[in-house]
Order: sequence, then C-alpha cells, then structure tokens
Amino acid sequence: MSVFWPELPDDDCSATGPHSGPHLGRGELVGRGAEMEQITTTLAAARSGRGGALFVTGEPGVGKTRLAAEALAAAAGADMVTVRGRAGAVGPPVPYRPLVEALLLLARAGLLPDPDGLGHCGPVLTQLLGDTRDPGARAASHLMVAETMLRLLTAVAGERGCLLVLDDLHDADAGTLAVVEYLLDNIGHQPAVLLLIAGRAPCAATELAARARQRGAATVLDLHPLSRSDVHLLVAAELGIAPAEVCPELVHRAVDGSSGIPFVVRELVHDHTGRTALHDPRTPSVPSTVADTVRRQARRLGPLGVEFLSMAALFGRRFPLPVLEHAMGRDHTELSAVLRAAVASYLITPDGSGPQWYAFRYQLAADALLDDLGPGERAGHARRAARALTDLHPGLPGAWCAHAAQLYEHADDTREAIRLYCEAAQRSMSEGTVERAVALLSRAHRLVEPGTAPELHATVLEQLLDAVACAARFDRLPEPAAVLDSLGGRRRARHARPATRRAARTTERHRHPDGLPRGSPVAPRHRPLAARGPPGRCPGRRRGRRRGTRGAEPARPDRLRTAARFAHRALDAAGRVDLPDVACKALLLLGQLAREQDEPTATAHFRRARAIALTHRLPVLRMAAEVHLAVIAASHDGRPTRVEEARQEALGMGLLPLAHETGFVIALDRIQRCDFEEARDLIREGVADASRLGLGRPLAMLQLAEAVRYAHQGRRAEMQGALDRLAPLLDAAPGVRAMSYGLARAFCSLLEEQHDTAGQEFAQALAYDAENPAIGEFGKHGVILLLGVLAGRMGRRHYADIAEASVSGTRWNHQFVGLAHAVLLGREGRCDEATAAAGKALEAAELYPMARRLCLRLVAQSAYDDGWGTPVEWLREAEEYFHGAGLQTVAAAGRALLRGMGASVRQRRTGTEQVPPDLRRSGITVREFEVARLVAERISNRDIAGRLHISLRTVEKHVASLLQKTGHPNRTAFATAARDLVP
Repeated sequence: MSVFWPELPDDDCSATGPHSGPHLGRGELVGRGAEMEQITTTLAAARSGRGGALFVTGEPGVGKTRLAAEALAAAAGADMVTVRGRAGAVGPPVPYRPLVEALLLLARAGLLPDPDGLGHCGPVLTQLLGDTRDPGARAASHLMVAETMLRLLTAVAGERGCLLVLDDLHDADAGTLAVVEYLLDNIGHQPAVLLLIAGRAPCAATELAARARQRGAATVLDLHPLSRSDVHLLVAAELGIAPAEVCPELVHRAVDGSSGIPFVVRELVHDHTGRTALHDPRTPSVPSTVADTVRRQARRLGPLGVEFLSMAALFGRRFPLPVLEHAMGRDHTELSAVLRAAVASYLITPDGSGPQWYAFRYQLAADALLDDLGPGERAGHARRAARALTDLHPGLPGAWCAHAAQLYEHADDTREAIRLYCEAAQRSMSEGTVERAVALLSRAHRLVEPGTAPELHATVLEQLLDAVACAARFDRLPEPAAVLDSLGGRRRARHARPATRRAARTTERHRHPDGLPRGSPVAPRHRPLAARGPPGRCPGRRRGRRRGTRGAEPARPDRLRTAARFAHRALDAAGRVDLPDVACKALLLLGQLAREQDEPTATAHFRRARAIALTHRLPVLRMAAEVHLAVIAASHDGRPTRVEEARQEALGMGLLPLAHETGFVIALDRIQRCDFEEARDLIREGVADASRLGLGRPLAMLQLAEAVRYAHQGRRAEMQGALDRLAPLLDAAPGVRAMSYGLARAFCSLLEEQHDTAGQEFAQALAYDAENPAIGEFGKHGVILLLGVLAGRMGRRHYADIAEASVSGTRWNHQFVGLAHAVLLGREGRCDEATAAAGKALEAAELYPMARRLCLRLVAQSAYDDGWGTPVEWLREAEEYFHGAGLQTVAAAGRALLRGMGASVRQRRTGTEQVPPDLRRSGITVREFEVARLVAERISNRDIAGRLHISLRTVEKHVASLLQKTGHPNRTAFATAARDLVP
C-alpha cells in the first residue's frame, strides 16, 4: 500500500522526452530526466537492501515537490511503501512535525507496527503519536527518536522497500533535523530511501545537506530553471497538444516572463487559455496566482521593502541600486537589510552586469509590482527616480538614456520620453544593436498621440523605418493610413509624406513579390539589386524596364554579368560622391557574385567592405561582411568557430535574419559531420524564432536543413515530411530548390543504392540552379563530378573545369573532387599517383563520417579494377559503418562487392531479421534494437553497457535516440509499451 498526497501545489507539471512524436500528457515531468534517473536507481538499490538518501534543493516554484510526487509514483509503481511528511510554518511549532505526520499516515493506512514489537523504542513511538503537550510526559531524546524512526522504516519496508519523503525541511525544527542527520548516517544498510526537500536559501537544512554530501551520506539534486526547449515542452504538456502546435508567441512569453520557473510557466499557460476562452481584454498581464505570490513575498519585507521593490520595478527586470538609494533618500546601510531579505526570498538576485545592479528573478515579478501601483503613486516614484538618474549621470551617457526614457514614460511626460527613446535608439543603431533600436522606437511610436508635435512624430517614423529595414522586423512597421490619420491636417501630412514614401520604398526593397521579407541586409544572389548611382542616372533600370515589356528573361549568366556591371557602377559612383553605405552594399554583392569562380577576388571584396564599414561606423554592413569571410574560411579549414562567433554577434546585434541564415550554414556543417542531435536543436530553435517573426527566407533555409538532416541518415519518410513543410516557403528563397534535390533527395537515394534516381535528382538540381542560383553548395562542384567520372560521362575536361572553380577547393568538396581525380589517374594506369590522390582526399574526408564511407563504397570497385588504393579495406570500413548506422541497403551492397573481390565477408543479422517492422519504420537500428530489448527488461544503462560491452555514454545516446524515434517521454513509458520485446 502507498501513502502519499497526490496534490502538490508548489511546482511544475512537466515531461522528459523528445520534441517529436505524440504530444505529452498534462502532468508529465519535463526537464528532470537526470534527476529521475538518479532517484529510480536509488529506489532499485533500496529494494535490494542498499538504502540511500537524496536531498532535493532549489528555489520556490522550481519543481521540488513535483519531483517528489514523481518519485512517490515511481516507488508505488514498484510496489514499495511510500509515505510523506511536511514541515510547516503556520501555527504553533510542533516538535518533529514532518515525522509525526508520516507516522499518522502510516497508522491510518494500517501499516504502523505494534509498539510492543519495537522493544525499548515502543514507548518513544507511543509518545510521538500521543499528546506531546502533556506536562507529565518525559520527552525522548533526539537520539532515541531517530533510532525509533530507523527501526520503523526497516519494519515497514520489509522486502518491498520504503520511500520516506520529508518536504519543506527549511521550516523544520532542530529536533527533526537532528533525527534526519542520524538517519542519513544509518540508512545505507536498510531497505529504505530518504527523499529530503529543502529550499536553497541558507538555513540549517541546507547546511545539513552540504555536510551530508561532503561525507558521502547523501546525494544532492539541486534543481535549476528549465531551458527554453523544456519550457516549450512544458507549455505543450499543459495545453495537451504537440510541441509543434504551440503558438510561438506563447512560448516566447513563457520563456521571457518566467525565467524557466515551472510554477510561473504553468500559471502563464493557464492565464493564456483562460483569456482565449473568455476573450476578456481586461484580464491583467500577470496571472493572479503569480501576482498574489509576489505580493505576499514583498509584504514580508515591510513598507520600506515594498517601496524599494515598487520603485525598482519602474526600471524593468534589471535596476541600478545606487539610483534607487538616491531616489529614496536612503544610504546603502539602511537598505542593506531589505536587500538581503529580498534576495533570500528569491524576489531579486544580483545581476552579473555589475556589482551595483540587481534583477528580479523573473519578469512577471516586476510586472506584478507595477500593476499594484496607482497612477499617481507610479508617476511620483518615476519622477523621483528620473531626477536621481539625472543627478548621478549628467547627460545620460550610454544605456542611461533608455532608462530615463522609460521613467519619463511612467511619469506621463510623453514628449520627453519620446525624445529620449529616439536618442537611445540612435545610439543603439550606431553600436550595431539593431533589434534593441527597433524595440525602443516601437515604444516611442506607441506613445505618439494626436497632440504630439509633427516634427517629433516624423523623427520617430524615420528612425523606426531605418531600424526595421536593418532587422527585417516588418511586423513592427506602422500602418501608413493610421499614421496619416493620427497626424491629420495638410501641414502634418506634409511632414509625414517623406517618411511614408520611405516606408513604401523600404517595404518594396526588402520583400519578395509574395510579401515575405528577404531577411538579409544584402540582396541575395538569386535576385541581385543594383545599388543607386548619382541622382538622375539609372540607365540599368531603364534597360531592365524595356526588356520586361518584351517579356524576355535574360539567361542566368547574362543576369549575373548585368548585376556585376551595375554593382561596379554603383561602387564607382559611391566613391565619387562619398556614399560609404552604397559602396559597402556594392562590394558585398560583387563578393557574392565572384565567390563561385574567383574566391580570392570575392574575399578581397568582402574585406574591403568590412574596412569601409568599420571606418564609417556601419555595423550592419560590417556584420554582413564578417559572416561572408567567416563562411569562406570555415569551408576551407573545416573549423566553423568563426561562423559560430559571427552568428552570436548577429544575434546580439538583433540582426535576426542574418543570424538565422548563418545558423543554416552551421547546421549544414553539423549534419556533414554527423552531429545530428546538435543540428536538430539548432534548426528547431531557429525555425521557432523565424516562424514567430515571419522571416520567410531564413525559415525556408532552416526547413531545408531539417530535410538534409534526415536525408543524411537515410530516413526518407521524415525527409519527405520536411520537404513538404518546405514547399510553401520556396518562393521566399528560390535558391533552396537546387539544394533540396542535390543535398537532400539525391543523398538519400545514394544511401538507398538508387544511383540512377540520384543521378536524375542531381540533374534536376542543376536545372534549378540554372534558373535560380543555389544558396549553397549542393554537389555541383563535388559529388556530381565523382558520380559522372565513375559512370564514364565525365572525363579530364570536366575535372579541369570544376577543379578551377574556387568552391571545389572547400574541404567538403575536396573529398569528392580528389577521388574523381584518383579514378581518372587509375584509368590512365598511373596507380601510384591515384593512390596518393585518394589518400589526400580521404584525409580531407575525416571530418565527415558518412560522406567518407559513401565515397569509399562508390570508388572501391573502380580502384579494384584498376589496381590502386586498398579497396577491400575501404569496403570493410564502409560496411561496418553503414551496418552500425542501420543503413542496411548500402551495407549489403558493400558486402556484395567484397564477395565479388573474393574477400571474406562478416556474417550479419540484418535489420529485417532482427528489428520488428514498426520499430524499423521508426528508424531503429540493429544496435538500438539490442539496447531496446534490455530497456524493456528495465535494466539500468550501466548494466546494459556491461552486457553489450559498450560505453555508458554510448548506451545513453542509444536510449535517447530510441525515445526520440518512438515518441515516448521516458524509459518507463517505452519499457511499458515494449513489453513484447522481452525475450
């Protein structure tokens, strides 16, 4: 029988498991897989007679009690006795409160042994369960109480084992903690587990946990906030839907508002569903349960603490302590006690940006405090804080300008707030933090009223449109009609007309015909833009218009040459009239056009663009040049560190389209290296963000990367699903069509030994590339040459033409081009040279496990026929790899080739013979199936590693892959569903 409370109001309902597969059920556990693994391992040991203790610590709402509930459920499912007690801070103190509570629950369940059977511990049990307020009763010592509890646990556990959960130990009395310390030292030889829950704030319980960990008496599980991906899963679980169906805006709000605290995430979701159902616009922005929690925590700090936190909330999540001290007229000594108490309550925390900065633990805490301020009180606090800020930082340098603008907004001084927001945004643009500039100017624009001065309104619009163009945040563009209506009158319309015209030009310049944003500060290769020359001269545009009237579309080379000619003209004109931004854009376009055939020239263009941008403080264009240079460098040395750094810098600057397109480059590199899980996480994070912002081109590129990821694992069904999701986005990025055939479909066909189909798909890729140049390498300068040489369709002339192209020298292409050269040399009878060429190519291929083995399989027969290289060794290496990866078709082809060469072949049990059809359709490999059978027997990872003679880390990867491919949230669910796998 199990005794525990199922209702745990403190923490999260979450889930462990993959992002794919069936949606998670509400109430499942998210983000605590490692902790639950530790708990289940300890429970299993206790059932074998080896007891243990676990401390679970963490801040309020992080999931301590929820984890305890899951532990109780797991123990009950294993037929262990479960019991729970909780210390309380309400009412008069009761000695041994959590222990007595546990004993009473056992008594009600009929599991408490007869006191007479406990010998000298019997009277202690009677006393614990009796009225301890009896003045005639002699109190038992802590030691006797502890020994009594130990014997009780042993008696109750029997052969089944027992789990005792003691919650809220931070509120426990000294006697309870003394008993717990005794139990920690003696539980190891009993069939019982102690699960001890305490807050993270310094107290006697946390000191006990630290001492127990130091001497090895207990394991401490310190719970941290959930990651972004786990918050996404938790939101989906609370809504009862698949993660892919969750509104991206809700996930964004949950992440930003909660800082990963599960309690806050859950309440946000409930508040969202309530507002959706009721359609009530008056519903407060902060869920009532969260607001009530924050109010209670603040009131415990007294009137001074409430005033301090309310004024701090005016700054947003982060606030400067010296400004608050000055505004309140208090020195640091007076506020130190309040500050310590607020930190201890987890309302605020020291901020890493500086010793004088603090932050609210989560954004909704600041919002709740602001909501409690009346309009007059808020304005008064804001005026005091604004004066203090101006006194301490004259001229409002750096970021202080934006803080002052926010304070003036709270003080209802709209004109000054708008002016300061514009000033702060201008500084952000010059520093390259474009997304921040968009946010500041959007706030300024929301403050514009009918009485706002037209000049000020026009300034806001002009700056907002510039920032929106750089960040491609077209969702932030104001409606032109609404702008004119708000200004009103001819005079005001005259002031707004230039800004309105600029809005139209900006929108047209950065959108595709279907309305989706281009997503890059530089025109993409497939649709080049001619930079503007001197006023009154636009001959290229006139010629283009005449051609358009005839309906004739120039061939691709002509279009590219025309684009290059216009770019050179723009570059010359920009130098004459000193237009550095135009010069940078022209150089970036020239670099992209030259990249394929003349990489040194392209690199020179990018470097020159970067130098001009640095000299003239053009951070957006400088960042674009940095990305191009980083990609070129990484393609040759195989080290994507510079690209990753460029992506992080672009994210920091708010250049989200550029950042996500750079993420696409990194994802492809991860896929080529077979780091499929890392690629998956990067792609899904980018897809969620691009979908939320409506960035058509980056979204198409990332969806393509997902298709390529599946293709390079030979998972055709999943690849086709990804390509189906890509189809509606193709107009946003026509250049992905060629790659969808060359890098996705054709590679999957090669892994299925469908070489004729792969050839047709590569041909289709070339046709699409001729129509709209691909956004990246798709095989044109690499694998297509190798396949053509092997098939006899290509020879020395084709090799020479491709070898001259700069792109063929990239490390990825070098493996294919080098082996094509080796095949040609072998056919010419130059076997030593062929072997040497193959060695260099395979050395370049070391970074790419799958591509290397595919190359070995492709060239082995030619090498064997012409007498160069080591084809038998190559085929054995390839067959071993593909068999282990579950790609049985290509592995079987390798074995057939070995037999044809007269070499011995290792007998394999094929996936068809071993893996059940439903699991095989999910992509389960032979090795994963071997692991699955042991997981179904509920054997631990460590024991599986021993049985299969593989590392623990390898087992963990196989288990994670099993859960991801089958859609089960955890090992227990998989084992339950896979009972028929047990032999």
